[in-house]
Amino acid sequence: YPSGHLAVTVVREGSRLACVVQEDKRRNAEIRAVFSSSGRGACYYPSGAVWINVSSQGGQCLDRAGRRVRRWMWPSSVASPGPRVPLRPIFLSLNRHVGVRILGQDRVTVSFLAMGQQAKFNVGTKVQVSGGQLPPPARLLGEDELVLLALRVRILRLCDRLRQRLRFPSSERDRTEPAYLTSQSAKLLRLCATPDSSDKLRSWVRAIVNA
Repeated sequence: YPSGHLAVTVVREGSRLACVVQEDKRRNAEIRAVFSSSGRGACYYPSGAVWINVSSQGGQCLDRAGRRVRRWMWPSSVASPGPRVPLRPIFLSLNRHVGVRILGQDRVTVSFLAMGQQAKFNVGTKVQVSGGQLPPPARLLGEDELVLLALRVRILRLCDRLRQRLRFPSSERDRTEPAYLTSQSAKLLRLCATPDSSDKLRSWVRAIVNA
């Protein structure tokens, strides 16, 4: 952002890619959108409520109260019971600098514009599926998103350590970690403690956060 705060990050973990959009804040920046190469993605209102939720089957748009106002199926997915609802183009403005455009499963774009310069990230992907239902409106985080959040916490922790070293280069005393990082780490580990999370995922996230 013009403020110097991080706006868009693209992370690679093995063969997977994820794109995350953060709010224009120095500390405790909320995530406004996440898209992964597995075909999952979500955009969030400033309050944290889900705005758009997409998967390999289709997607849905929710209002601020969590009520579904639109839903659709991708042409490549198997139709769910009832008539197929095609996607009408969606244009979202996450803030004054970042927007999201959804024209199709493989035509999803995150656009960043500031000080006359523009950057576009194609975050759409073509994923074939054999069946399934649309994602629920609840804010459920997938494996890609949990790993991405763990990497974000790790990066923030490293940045904080570097900032402390630059401010106090002669001091060898370990300093207390900021409370917001400790809170985010604990919350992330709790999200991985659900029955639906695998032992491998929990170990993976714990190793990233504590590295």
